[in-house]
Amino acid sequence: MLIGFDLLDRQILDRDGEPVGKVDDLELTYDDTGTPHVTALLLGQEVLGHRIGGTLGRWMAGTARRLSGSADRPPMRIPIDLIAAVDSAVNLSVHRDLLPDPPLETWLRDHLITRIPGASHES
Repeated sequence: MLIGFDLLDRQILDRDGEPVGKVDDLELTYDDTGTPHVTALLLGQEVLGHRIGGTLGRWMAGTARRLSGSADRPPMRIPIDLIAAVDSAVNLSVHRDLLPDPPLETWLRDHLITRIPGASHES
C-alpha cells in the first residue's frame, strides 16, 4: 500500500456510506525493528495545515486551533481497526455517531449555523 496514494486525502465513509471527512494525516508507530505501522487516521484542518507546512499551513492550523475552542484539543482520530475496506474511499465498520465531532465543525455549528434563521428546525 502506498500511503500517500492509497490513504491521504481519501474520503472517509461510515458503515452506511455517510461521509465522515477526509484523511488529512496518519498516525504512525514503530515496532521493535523500526518498521512503521499506521495506527490511526487523523482528520481536521489543523492536521492538514501541519501536513501542508509553510505559511499557508501555519495559517490554516492556527485558524483551526483558534476556532476549535481549545488550543490543546487533539485532532479527530480514527483507529485503524475501525477500517473495513479501502477502495476509492476509506470505508469504516462503525456508524458516524460513534465517532467524535471534528472540532472546527463543532465550533461552526455552535457559533454560526445555529444563528441562521430556521437552522434549528428539522426539514
